Amino acid sequence: MRERKGSNRPEPDRRRSALVGGVSFIAPSFITCCLALAIVPLISGCRSPAPVDPLSAPLVVAIETGPTLLDPRLASDAYSERIAQLIFNGLVQLDADGKIVPDLAEGWEIENERIYTFRLRRGVRFHDGTGLTSDDVRYTFESLRSPLSASPFRKDFEVIDRIETPDPFTVRFRLRRPHAPFLLDLTRGIVPRHAAESERRDFASRPIGTGPFMLTRWLQDQSIELTANAGYFEGTPHISKVVFRIIPEEGTRLMELLADSVDLLENGLSPDLIDRVRQNPSLVVQSGNGNAYTYLGLNLTHPALGNIRVRKAIAYGINREGIIRDILRGSAQRATGVLPPDHWAYEGDLQTFPYDPVRAKQLLKESGFPLPLRLSYKTSQNELARRIAEAIQQQLSEIGIQVELRSYEWATFYDDIKSGRFQLYTLSWVGVNEPDILFGLFHSESISPAGLNRGRYRNPRTDRWLEEGRSTTDPAMRAKAYRAVQKQIADDLPYVSLWHPKNVVILKRNLKGFILYPGGDLISLKNVRRVRE
Repeated sequence: MRERKGSNRPEPDRRRSALVGGVSFIAPSFITCCLALAIVPLISGCRSPAPVDPLSAPLVVAIETGPTLLDPRLASDAYSERIAQLIFNGLVQLDADGKIVPDLAEGWEIENERIYTFRLRRGVRFHDGTGLTSDDVRYTFESLRSPLSASPFRKDFEVIDRIETPDPFTVRFRLRRPHAPFLLDLTRGIVPRHAAESERRDFASRPIGTGPFMLTRWLQDQSIELTANAGYFEGTPHISKVVFRIIPEEGTRLMELLADSVDLLENGLSPDLIDRVRQNPSLVVQSGNGNAYTYLGLNLTHPALGNIRVRKAIAYGINREGIIRDILRGSAQRATGVLPPDHWAYEGDLQTFPYDPVRAKQLLKESGFPLPLRLSYKTSQNELARRIAEAIQQQLSEIGIQVELRSYEWATFYDDIKSGRFQLYTLSWVGVNEPDILFGLFHSESISPAGLNRGRYRNPRTDRWLEEGRSTTDPAMRAKAYRAVQKQIADDLPYVSLWHPKNVVILKRNLKGFILYPGGDLISLKNVRRVRE
């Protein structure tokens, strides 16, 4: 359940020397030494440097926006979570098929649906060399569930009654009540107590984990450099260095890809540009169904948007099929709700809103608001997002709603959405696996900033069904509760559902081992290698 980006982290101080908190910075004395060393080849005959083996070159991944922070307890945007997955490990993880499998825990037992006991792997070390213990696990989740926590995931861990650590490699969670999504919640990364306590706020920009890669350089709005963790418990990654280059402009991303300056790009080009890439013999395009959900968000505290007739008019006034056909080039499936049709808890018998501008105009008239209705629509500067926003703007103008588009740099845009400073916006949730995501999005206790209910939706019946869905582990009972939730959400329209986009990755032909995850996760970079052709 992830979105995308915004930070108040300071610009790295490049005047400091060598290593600070595991991240490298450039100091004047270091530059002086480099200049002195640079003179030596001139004196000795200007010998050319030895050629670099292309198989050992850094792997360059282009991303459209940088992460906001890299503390797994706080990160909620997609790039923060995806990069943090390479730096940290959870007790468990999701594999490419969405199955929960061991990670830092080598195994676990569940008693009476309320007691979860985990056995930790032995010999696991954090990037600074200290060993992982059960105390680090306890600290991570105690800090997450603290009333003082600023984590958007705090509500997920309030169900914990206490955490016990009978020995350095055993952790036991005792829950107040059964909580079906608890095991999935434990995919969140484990932080080292000593570093997280001492660094505090700086830990989000100078993270230390147990993962396959270590953060070595972060140049704000430019790049993030990760180096392979030679002591990783699953073995050293084949790629010694991964560089995430932040390239906001789509045209530049395409140019860099075709110019051989970028090795991998996931969901970073508009569908109409993919055909140009397919013609390049050095590149491979892979695609597959994703578990993301794109929606139009509505602020229900706005006088007009709080009116169900206005919300329904907007839903009838958007031609989703036309946008999917003409802008997305068929690379998406129309959505009726957050859960995709192949999900085990999906409810297909919902109220839907096919494109019907006549019905939309009638509903607006019945709402009693003076026309044209004027609303603002916030979006990022992503080119595809702006094209979609312009299409929706045009379609809504035809039914009597004048939309003012406001396009912002990602950090500003995302901060406005998290803070509730919007009327309309479009974003995507990615990683829709567990139906309990609906609790975070629509329960009244999850209204931001405490949770992810940013539109301020409230309905006691929805709350009750959401609570039922997470308080039993019986799949049939859970499915019944979540199907009721989906019907109520479709009737109340806190979101206008748009589509489920496909995942598309473009990578160099000589890269092997990359796995396309439904949620767009990049964890398989730990297994990627270059081969000679």
